[in-house]
Amino acid sequence: MSLLRQLRFHRLLPCLVLLLLAACGKPAAPEQASPPQVTVELVKPQALTVTTELNGRLVSPRTAEVRARVAGIVLKRVYREGSDVKQGDVLFLIDPAPLQAEVESAQAGVKKAEANLYQTRLQAERYEELVKIDAVSRQEAENAKAGFLQSQADVASARATLKKARLDLGYATVTAPISGRIGKALVTEGALVGQGDTTALAMIQQLEPIYADVNQSTRQISQLRKSLQTGRLQALSKTQISATLIQEDGTAYPLKGVLLFTDLAVDQSTGQITLRSEFPNPQKLLLPGSFIRVQLDQAHDANGITVPQRAVQRDAAGKAIVLLVDAQGQVEERQVEVDGVRGNRWIVQRGLSAGERVIIEGLQHVQPGMAVTAQEPGNVADSGANR
Repeated sequence: MSLLRQLRFHRLLPCLVLLLLAACGKPAAPEQASPPQVTVELVKPQALTVTTELNGRLVSPRTAEVRARVAGIVLKRVYREGSDVKQGDVLFLIDPAPLQAEVESAQAGVKKAEANLYQTRLQAERYEELVKIDAVSRQEAENAKAGFLQSQADVASARATLKKARLDLGYATVTAPISGRIGKALVTEGALVGQGDTTALAMIQQLEPIYADVNQSTRQISQLRKSLQTGRLQALSKTQISATLIQEDGTAYPLKGVLLFTDLAVDQSTGQITLRSEFPNPQKLLLPGSFIRVQLDQAHDANGITVPQRAVQRDAAGKAIVLLVDAQGQVEERQVEVDGVRGNRWIVQRGLSAGERVIIEGLQHVQPGMAVTAQEPGNVADSGANR
Protein backbone atom coordinates (compact mmCIF):
# COMPACT_ATOMS: atom_id res chain seq x y z
CA MET A 1 0.00 0.00 0.00
CA SER A 2 1.30 3.42 -0.90
CA LEU A 3 1.90 6.08 1.68
CA LEU A 4 -0.96 8.20 0.27
CA ARG A 5 -3.49 5.39 0.64
CA GLN A 6 -2.39 4.69 4.19
CA LEU A 7 -2.91 8.33 5.15
CA ARG A 8 -6.44 8.34 3.64
CA PHE A 9 -7.38 5.11 5.47
CA HIS A 10 -6.24 6.48 8.84
CA ARG A 11 -8.29 9.62 8.28
CA LEU A 12 -11.49 7.68 7.40
CA LEU A 13 -11.17 5.07 10.19
CA PRO A 14 -12.53 7.32 13.02
CA CYS A 15 -15.56 8.18 10.88
CA LEU A 16 -16.31 4.53 10.21
CA VAL A 17 -16.09 3.72 13.92
CA LEU A 18 -18.51 6.54 14.77
CA LEU A 19 -20.97 5.35 12.15
CA LEU A 20 -20.89 1.74 13.48
CA LEU A 21 -21.39 2.91 17.05
CA ALA A 22 -24.35 5.03 16.03
CA ALA A 23 -25.90 2.15 14.13
CA CYS A 24 -25.51 -0.24 17.09
CA GLY A 25 -27.05 2.20 19.56
CA LYS A 26 -30.26 2.82 17.53
CA PRO A 27 -33.20 0.71 18.93
CA ALA A 28 -34.92 -1.71 16.56
CA ALA A 29 -38.58 -1.06 15.62
CA PRO A 30 -40.90 -3.36 17.65
CA GLU A 31 -42.87 -6.01 15.75
CA GLN A 32 -46.66 -5.62 15.94
CA ALA A 33 -48.32 -8.75 17.56
CA SER A 34 -51.07 -10.28 15.43
CA PRO A 35 -54.57 -10.59 17.05
CA PRO A 36 -55.53 -14.06 18.33
CA GLN A 37 -57.56 -16.19 15.95
CA VAL A 38 -60.99 -17.54 16.94
CA THR A 39 -63.66 -19.60 15.19
CA VAL A 40 -67.14 -18.12 15.12
CA GLU A 41 -70.59 -19.35 14.16
CA LEU A 42 -73.14 -17.08 12.53
CA VAL A 43 -76.46 -17.02 14.36
CA LYS A 44 -79.14 -18.33 11.97
CA PRO A 45 -82.73 -18.71 13.28
CA GLN A 46 -84.45 -21.91 12.19
CA ALA A 47 -87.59 -23.90 12.94
CA LEU A 48 -87.00 -26.30 15.82
CA THR A 49 -88.75 -28.23 18.54
CA VAL A 50 -88.19 -26.93 22.06
CA THR A 51 -86.95 -29.83 24.16
CA THR A 52 -86.52 -29.90 27.93
CA GLU A 53 -84.27 -32.40 29.71
CA LEU A 54 -85.63 -33.54 33.06
CA ASN A 55 -84.43 -35.94 35.73
CA GLY A 56 -86.42 -38.78 37.21
CA ARG A 57 -86.80 -42.52 37.78
CA LEU A 58 -88.22 -45.51 35.99
CA VAL A 59 -91.45 -46.85 37.47
CA SER A 60 -93.28 -50.12 36.90
CA PRO A 61 -96.82 -49.61 35.53
CA ARG A 62 -98.17 -52.41 37.73
CA THR A 63 -96.71 -53.80 40.94
CA ALA A 64 -98.29 -56.68 42.83
CA GLU A 65 -97.38 -58.07 46.21
CA VAL A 66 -98.04 -61.80 46.28
CA ARG A 67 -99.55 -62.58 49.70
CA ALA A 68 -100.81 -65.65 51.51
CA ARG A 69 -104.62 -65.44 51.72
CA VAL A 70 -105.01 -68.41 54.05
CA ALA A 71 -103.07 -69.68 57.06
CA GLY A 72 -100.85 -72.69 56.54
CA ILE A 73 -97.40 -74.13 56.05
CA VAL A 74 -95.54 -73.43 52.78
CA LEU A 75 -94.81 -76.77 51.12
CA LYS A 76 -93.02 -75.63 47.96
CA ARG A 77 -91.83 -72.64 45.94
CA VAL A 78 -92.66 -73.45 42.32
CA TYR A 79 -91.27 -70.47 40.38
CA ARG A 80 -87.66 -69.53 39.63
CA GLU A 81 -86.58 -66.29 41.31
CA GLY A 82 -85.97 -63.41 38.90
CA SER A 83 -87.92 -65.02 36.06
CA ASP A 84 -90.83 -63.72 34.02
CA VAL A 85 -94.21 -65.12 35.03
CA LYS A 86 -97.65 -64.91 33.47
CA GLN A 87 -100.91 -64.17 35.21
CA GLY A 88 -102.22 -67.41 36.76
CA ASP A 89 -98.85 -69.20 36.99
CA VAL A 90 -98.44 -71.24 40.19
CA LEU A 91 -95.90 -69.67 42.55
CA PHE A 92 -96.28 -71.37 45.97
CA LEU A 93 -98.06 -74.40 47.42
CA ILE A 94 -99.50 -74.20 50.94
CA ASP A 95 -100.38 -77.40 52.83
CA PRO A 96 -103.99 -78.11 51.70
CA ALA A 97 -104.84 -80.86 54.23
CA PRO A 98 -106.44 -78.64 56.93
CA LEU A 99 -108.31 -76.70 54.27
CA GLN A 100 -109.56 -79.90 52.63
CA ALA A 101 -110.90 -81.02 56.02
CA GLU A 102 -112.80 -77.73 56.32
CA VAL A 103 -114.35 -78.32 52.91
CA GLU A 104 -115.54 -81.77 53.91
CA SER A 105 -116.95 -80.42 57.17
CA ALA A 106 -118.80 -77.71 55.27
CA GLN A 107 -120.20 -80.33 52.85
CA ALA A 108 -121.57 -82.30 55.81
CA GLY A 109 -123.12 -79.13 57.18
CA VAL A 110 -124.92 -78.55 53.88
CA LYS A 111 -126.33 -82.07 53.88
CA LYS A 112 -127.52 -81.71 57.47
CA ALA A 113 -129.22 -78.40 56.68
CA GLU A 114 -130.86 -79.87 53.56
CA ALA A 115 -132.22 -82.83 55.61
CA ASN A 116 -133.70 -80.44 58.17
CA LEU A 117 -135.16 -78.40 55.33
CA TYR A 118 -136.88 -81.50 53.92
CA GLN A 119 -138.44 -82.31 57.31
CA THR A 120 -139.68 -78.79 57.99
CA ARG A 121 -141.06 -78.44 54.48
CA LEU A 122 -143.18 -81.59 54.88
CA GLN A 123 -144.42 -80.44 58.28
CA ALA A 124 -145.34 -77.01 56.96
CA GLU A 125 -147.28 -78.56 54.06
CA ARG A 126 -149.11 -80.98 56.41
CA TYR A 127 -150.11 -78.23 58.86
CA GLU A 128 -151.29 -76.08 55.98
CA GLU A 129 -153.89 -78.78 55.11
CA LEU A 130 -154.85 -79.54 58.73
CA VAL A 131 -155.54 -75.93 59.59
CA LYS A 132 -158.25 -75.88 56.93
CA ILE A 133 -160.28 -78.52 58.88
CA ASP A 134 -159.37 -77.05 62.27
CA ALA A 135 -157.26 -80.10 63.14
CA VAL A 136 -154.42 -77.83 64.31
CA SER A 137 -154.43 -74.28 65.46
CA ARG A 138 -153.45 -71.44 63.18
CA GLN A 139 -150.53 -70.67 65.52
CA GLU A 140 -149.13 -74.19 65.08
CA ALA A 141 -149.42 -73.87 61.29
CA GLU A 142 -147.59 -70.55 61.32
CA ASN A 143 -144.86 -72.01 63.56
CA ALA A 144 -144.38 -74.87 61.11
CA LYS A 145 -144.07 -72.43 58.19
CA ALA A 146 -141.54 -70.32 60.15
CA GLY A 147 -139.50 -73.45 60.84
CA PHE A 148 -139.49 -74.21 57.13
CA LEU A 149 -138.25 -70.70 56.27
CA GLN A 150 -135.58 -70.98 58.98
CA SER A 151 -134.41 -74.26 57.44
CA GLN A 152 -134.12 -72.57 54.04
CA ALA A 153 -131.86 -69.92 55.59
CA ASP A 154 -129.76 -72.62 57.29
CA VAL A 155 -129.22 -74.34 53.94
CA ALA A 156 -128.12 -71.04 52.33
CA SER A 157 -125.73 -70.39 55.21
CA ALA A 158 -124.26 -73.90 55.01
CA ARG A 159 -123.73 -73.54 51.26
CA ALA A 160 -121.97 -70.19 51.78
CA THR A 161 -119.69 -71.82 54.36
CA LEU A 162 -118.90 -74.56 51.86
CA LYS A 163 -118.16 -71.98 49.17
CA LYS A 164 -115.74 -70.15 51.47
CA ALA A 165 -114.02 -73.40 52.43
CA ARG A 166 -113.53 -74.23 48.77
CA LEU A 167 -112.12 -70.75 48.12
CA ASP A 168 -109.66 -71.18 50.98
CA LEU A 169 -108.62 -74.53 49.57
CA GLY A 170 -108.02 -72.84 46.23
CA TYR A 171 -105.90 -70.17 47.92
CA ALA A 172 -103.56 -72.92 49.07
CA THR A 173 -102.25 -72.80 45.49
CA VAL A 174 -100.78 -69.29 45.24
CA THR A 175 -100.84 -67.95 41.67
CA ALA A 176 -99.48 -64.80 39.99
CA PRO A 177 -102.05 -61.96 40.03
CA ILE A 178 -100.37 -60.16 37.09
CA SER A 179 -97.79 -60.88 34.41
CA GLY A 180 -94.30 -59.52 34.97
CA ARG A 181 -90.92 -60.24 36.49
CA ILE A 182 -90.94 -61.78 39.95
CA GLY A 183 -88.26 -61.13 42.53
CA LYS A 184 -86.79 -63.23 45.29
CA ALA A 185 -89.00 -65.31 47.59
CA LEU A 186 -89.70 -63.65 50.94
CA VAL A 187 -90.44 -66.99 52.66
CA THR A 188 -89.01 -70.48 52.47
CA GLU A 189 -90.50 -73.95 52.63
CA GLY A 190 -91.81 -74.79 56.09
CA ALA A 191 -92.73 -71.20 56.97
CA LEU A 192 -96.09 -70.57 58.65
CA VAL A 193 -97.88 -67.87 56.66
CA GLY A 194 -101.18 -66.05 56.94
CA GLN A 195 -101.42 -66.57 60.68
CA GLY A 196 -103.32 -63.54 62.01
CA ASP A 197 -102.28 -61.37 59.02
CA THR A 198 -101.59 -61.75 55.32
CA THR A 199 -97.95 -62.61 54.70
CA ALA A 200 -95.97 -61.18 51.75
CA LEU A 201 -94.48 -64.02 49.70
CA ALA A 202 -92.93 -62.22 46.70
CA MET A 203 -93.13 -59.13 44.48
CA ILE A 204 -94.08 -58.97 40.78
CA GLN A 205 -93.37 -55.91 38.63
CA GLN A 206 -94.56 -55.33 35.10
CA LEU A 207 -91.71 -54.23 32.80
CA GLU A 208 -93.36 -53.96 29.37
CA PRO A 209 -94.08 -51.14 28.83
CA ILE A 210 -92.36 -49.08 31.53
CA TYR A 211 -93.00 -45.58 32.87
CA ALA A 212 -90.52 -42.74 33.35
CA ASP A 213 -91.59 -40.22 36.01
CA VAL A 214 -89.69 -36.90 35.78
CA ASN A 215 -90.11 -33.61 37.60
CA GLN A 216 -90.33 -30.10 36.16
CA SER A 217 -90.35 -26.89 38.18
CA THR A 218 -93.41 -24.67 38.14
CA ARG A 219 -91.14 -21.79 37.03
CA GLN A 220 -90.25 -23.61 33.80
CA ILE A 221 -93.89 -24.49 33.19
CA SER A 222 -94.95 -20.87 33.75
CA GLN A 223 -92.33 -19.61 31.28
CA LEU A 224 -93.52 -22.13 28.69
CA ARG A 225 -97.14 -21.07 29.14
CA LYS A 226 -96.23 -17.39 28.75
CA SER A 227 -94.30 -18.12 25.55
CA LEU A 228 -97.28 -20.06 24.20
CA GLN A 229 -99.71 -17.27 25.13
CA THR A 230 -97.60 -14.56 23.50
CA GLY A 231 -97.26 -16.62 20.32
CA ARG A 232 -93.47 -16.87 20.45
CA LEU A 233 -93.87 -20.64 20.67
CA GLN A 234 -96.52 -22.90 19.20
CA ALA A 235 -98.06 -25.78 21.12
CA LEU A 236 -97.50 -29.34 19.93
CA SER A 237 -100.33 -31.79 19.45
CA LYS A 238 -100.28 -34.96 21.51
CA THR A 239 -99.19 -36.99 18.47
CA GLN A 240 -96.22 -34.64 17.89
CA ILE A 241 -94.85 -34.93 21.43
CA SER A 242 -92.11 -37.51 21.78
CA ALA A 243 -89.75 -38.42 24.59
CA THR A 244 -86.13 -39.59 24.46
CA LEU A 245 -84.76 -41.50 27.42
CA ILE A 246 -81.14 -40.93 28.46
CA GLN A 247 -79.86 -43.92 30.42
CA GLU A 248 -77.58 -43.85 33.47
CA ASP A 249 -74.47 -44.31 31.31
CA GLY A 250 -75.38 -41.25 29.21
CA THR A 251 -76.49 -43.15 26.10
CA ALA A 252 -79.87 -42.60 24.47
CA TYR A 253 -82.38 -45.43 24.63
CA PRO A 254 -83.12 -46.43 21.00
CA LEU A 255 -86.92 -46.56 21.33
CA LYS A 256 -88.94 -43.35 21.56
CA GLY A 257 -91.58 -42.79 24.23
CA VAL A 258 -94.81 -40.82 24.52
CA LEU A 259 -96.05 -38.40 27.17
CA LEU A 260 -98.97 -39.90 29.09
CA PHE A 261 -99.96 -37.08 31.44
CA THR A 262 -98.86 -34.11 33.52
CA ASP A 263 -99.79 -34.27 37.18
CA LEU A 264 -102.26 -31.68 38.45
CA ALA A 265 -100.78 -31.35 41.94
CA VAL A 266 -97.58 -29.49 42.84
CA ASP A 267 -95.23 -31.12 45.34
CA GLN A 268 -95.21 -28.63 48.22
CA SER A 269 -91.72 -29.62 49.37
CA THR A 270 -90.02 -29.18 45.96
CA GLY A 271 -92.35 -26.94 43.96
CA GLN A 272 -92.29 -29.40 41.06
CA ILE A 273 -94.83 -31.25 38.94
CA THR A 274 -94.51 -34.87 37.85
CA LEU A 275 -94.67 -35.76 34.15
CA ARG A 276 -95.06 -39.40 33.15
CA SER A 277 -93.85 -40.88 29.85
CA GLU A 278 -94.26 -44.43 28.58
CA PHE A 279 -91.48 -46.34 26.83
CA PRO A 280 -91.55 -49.76 25.16
CA ASN A 281 -89.30 -52.27 26.90
CA PRO A 282 -89.40 -55.49 24.84
CA GLN A 283 -85.94 -56.67 25.94
CA LYS A 284 -86.61 -55.85 29.63
CA LEU A 285 -83.44 -53.71 29.69
CA LEU A 286 -85.06 -50.86 31.61
CA LEU A 287 -85.56 -51.67 35.29
CA PRO A 288 -87.78 -49.86 37.81
CA GLY A 289 -85.98 -47.56 40.23
CA SER A 290 -83.19 -46.60 37.80
CA PHE A 291 -82.18 -42.92 37.62
CA ILE A 292 -82.75 -41.56 34.11
CA ARG A 293 -83.10 -38.32 32.17
CA VAL A 294 -85.84 -37.65 29.65
CA GLN A 295 -85.64 -35.18 26.79
CA LEU A 296 -89.25 -34.14 26.30
CA ASP A 297 -90.60 -32.17 23.33
CA GLN A 298 -92.79 -29.35 24.65
CA ALA A 299 -93.31 -26.70 21.94
CA HIS A 300 -92.39 -25.56 18.41
CA ASP A 301 -90.32 -22.44 17.71
CA ALA A 302 -90.47 -21.13 14.13
CA ASN A 303 -87.43 -18.86 14.69
CA GLY A 304 -85.38 -20.81 17.16
CA ILE A 305 -81.73 -20.05 17.90
CA THR A 306 -79.24 -22.66 19.06
CA VAL A 307 -75.53 -22.51 19.88
CA PRO A 308 -73.01 -25.28 20.54
CA GLN A 309 -72.85 -26.22 24.21
CA ARG A 310 -69.11 -25.48 24.26
CA ALA A 311 -69.82 -21.85 23.37
CA VAL A 312 -71.83 -21.24 26.57
CA GLN A 313 -69.96 -20.41 29.77
CA ARG A 314 -71.08 -19.55 33.29
CA ASP A 315 -70.10 -16.42 35.18
CA ALA A 316 -69.50 -16.15 38.93
CA ALA A 317 -73.24 -15.78 39.53
CA GLY A 318 -73.96 -18.93 37.52
CA LYS A 319 -75.58 -17.07 34.63
CA ALA A 320 -75.03 -18.24 31.05
CA ILE A 321 -72.80 -16.04 28.88
CA VAL A 322 -71.36 -16.21 25.36
CA LEU A 323 -68.56 -14.27 23.69
CA LEU A 324 -69.29 -12.50 20.40
CA VAL A 325 -67.17 -10.79 17.75
CA ASP A 326 -68.69 -7.40 16.91
CA ALA A 327 -68.48 -5.46 13.64
CA GLN A 328 -65.16 -3.87 14.73
CA GLY A 329 -63.59 -7.28 15.33
CA GLN A 330 -63.59 -6.96 19.12
CA VAL A 331 -64.76 -9.49 21.67
CA GLU A 332 -68.06 -8.72 23.41
CA GLU A 333 -69.53 -10.59 26.39
CA ARG A 334 -73.27 -11.24 26.27
CA GLN A 335 -75.58 -12.77 28.88
CA VAL A 336 -78.07 -15.22 27.39
CA GLU A 337 -80.95 -17.32 28.63
CA VAL A 338 -80.81 -20.98 27.64
CA ASP A 339 -83.52 -23.53 28.24
CA GLY A 340 -83.55 -26.97 26.70
CA VAL A 341 -81.20 -28.87 24.45
CA ARG A 342 -81.19 -30.10 20.89
CA GLY A 343 -78.51 -32.73 20.43
CA ASN A 344 -75.26 -31.11 21.61
CA ARG A 345 -76.61 -27.56 21.32
CA TRP A 346 -78.32 -25.23 23.77
CA ILE A 347 -81.60 -23.60 22.79
CA VAL A 348 -81.25 -19.84 23.40
CA GLN A 349 -84.44 -18.17 24.57
CA ARG A 350 -83.10 -14.61 24.86
CA GLY A 351 -79.89 -12.66 24.27
CA LEU A 352 -78.93 -13.37 20.63
CA SER A 353 -80.12 -12.06 17.28
CA ALA A 354 -79.78 -13.24 13.71
CA GLY A 355 -76.43 -12.41 12.05
CA GLU A 356 -74.36 -12.12 15.24
CA ARG A 357 -71.08 -14.04 15.45
CA VAL A 358 -70.64 -16.35 18.45
CA ILE A 359 -67.16 -17.59 19.33
CA ILE A 360 -67.16 -21.40 19.45
CA GLU A 361 -63.39 -22.10 19.46
CA GLY A 362 -60.49 -20.21 21.00
CA LEU A 363 -62.43 -19.01 24.02
CA GLN A 364 -59.52 -19.66 26.37
CA HIS A 365 -57.29 -17.14 24.56
CA VAL A 366 -59.58 -14.09 24.49
CA GLN A 367 -61.24 -11.65 26.85
CA PRO A 368 -63.95 -9.00 26.36
CA GLY A 369 -62.57 -5.94 24.57
CA MET A 370 -59.72 -7.76 22.78
CA ALA A 371 -59.28 -7.47 19.04
CA VAL A 372 -59.40 -10.87 17.32
CA THR A 373 -59.26 -12.44 13.89
CA ALA A 374 -62.51 -14.31 13.31
CA GLN A 375 -63.13 -17.12 10.91
CA GLU A 376 -66.07 -19.41 10.29
CA PRO A 377 -65.49 -23.17 10.20
CA GLY A 378 -63.98 -24.07 6.83
CA ASN A 379 -63.73 -20.42 5.68
CA VAL A 380 -60.80 -18.06 5.19
CA ALA A 381 -60.02 -15.85 8.20
CA ASP A 382 -62.03 -12.64 8.47
CA SER A 383 -59.58 -9.89 9.40
CA GLY A 384 -62.31 -7.76 11.00
CA ALA A 385 -59.85 -6.60 13.63
CA ASN A 386 -57.98 -4.59 11.00
CA ARG A 387 -60.98 -2.70 9.73
